[in-house]
Amino acid sequence: MFETRTAKGEATRARILETALALFRARGFDATTMRDIAAEAGMSLGAAYHYFPSKDAIVIAYYDLVQDEHARRVHEALPAEKTLRGRLRAAFHAKLDVLAGDRRLMGALLRYTGDPDSPLSFLGEGTRALQYRSMAVFADALEGEALPRDVRGFAPVVLWALHMGLLLYFLYDRSPDQVRTRRLTDGAVELFVRSLPLIKLGVLRSMRRRLLGLLDEAEIIPPEADIERHRWAQTGGTDDAVAAGEPTDDTDADAKEPDDV
Repeated sequence: MFETRTAKGEATRARILETALALFRARGFDATTMRDIAAEAGMSLGAAYHYFPSKDAIVIAYYDLVQDEHARRVHEALPAEKTLRGRLRAAFHAKLDVLAGDRRLMGALLRYTGDPDSPLSFLGEGTRALQYRSMAVFADALEGEALPRDVRGFAPVVLWALHMGLLLYFLYDRSPDQVRTRRLTDGAVELFVRSLPLIKLGVLRSMRRRLLGLLDEAEIIPPEADIERHRWAQTGGTDDAVAAGEPTDDTDADAKEPDDV
């Protein structure tokens, strides 16, 4: 009986979320109230508040939904991609595909990013776990590449920051089907892949570690174990080292280059 009630509750929660997102997309985020959502979902306002105490809670659930879908698509696409270039393209374009119909909603939520205390800020403390989960997707795309340990430490963060910048451009891109963003994305991936042999040079090791230290001091670099834990959760992997958050390679990759450069 308990499992049945739980399953019913999850179904109700999913229905409220789906209803809310449909109204946000049709009427706009600000114009939609919790009362509107409850009425459209066919339930009382109190019942809706039981599952989502506010619109903010619905937005957080939406962020989770987007990240889950992004991770799922990338996880399914990566086995078919044999090059770093292909894996990174898959990771970047999958996020654009997931958000293709939500540019208006993205614009409405963007204003919260300017408030570091807002739980809805894309860059704030309230969404820190989501940020790490997103970085973990890019760490997964880098898996198998011969990278020095320090590069492997900051590369997912660099790729995540790049993808955030591309999403901002995506929001303002008025070209048909946002083709300019797609081209910019491919160009950015190309530059990243071609820059790796230079970044990996042994003579730049001290500079790389200085950069890593600065980012770590600024608390921009997340703990390695956090990234690996999210990779583990999102991919359902079975590697014991990844599950434990241990490094999967060492620093002997300076003389190696990506497999498709």
